[in-house]
Amino acid sequence: MTAHTTPWMRGWRLWAVWLLCVACVSVHVSVARASEARVARIEPLPQDGQLTMDLDVALDLSRSVLEAAEHGVPLYFTYDVQISAPRWWWFDKVLVQTTLSRRLIYNNLTQQWRVATGDLFLPAATQEDALQVIKQVRGWPISPVDRFEPDVRYEGKVRIRLDTSQMARPLQLDARNRGAWSMTSPWAPFDFSIRRVGPAK
Repeated sequence: MTAHTTPWMRGWRLWAVWLLCVACVSVHVSVARASEARVARIEPLPQDGQLTMDLDVALDLSRSVLEAAEHGVPLYFTYDVQISAPRWWWFDKVLVQTTLSRRLIYNNLTQQWRVATGDLFLPAATQEDALQVIKQVRGWPISPVDRFEPDVRYEGKVRIRLDTSQMARPLQLDARNRGAWSMTSPWAPFDFSIRRVGPAK
């Protein structure tokens, strides 16, 4: 014998299915929340014949990225800088295009965090301390000063990104399929000029 389905019951079932779909979408959005970053401060400085740069960035890493780091997955952060010379008759000329990479590592055996820049390793007591090193760049040599004409205004831009291309291949493929691993800050503009030094009096 087949039970009779009333319009009220059909409506209730549709309502329940709709609520379940909304709950599933909400959970998915929460899990796949993307990491976010922005460049908060840029200070280009001529020093010892080099144009150097100080940077402060703000990071908001997703829970899945932080948990991966806590399980020993290295995270790679790359800073990109581009400097151009304006040309009124054509496109701006790119004078400098360079990058700086830092690697965040947690050693499960020693329970120690480290930040690596090239062959230089800096230990950190906590994850927060290690991320603070990632957030601050000091004295980054960008280019020899003599590449720039004195008293000419140059324009540049800088960003930071979570560089999944440097991760191990299986993790790299997984990261590309998860929005939580997608992090590239907007380009932050800056400008500067190198002061002309006159003859000593």
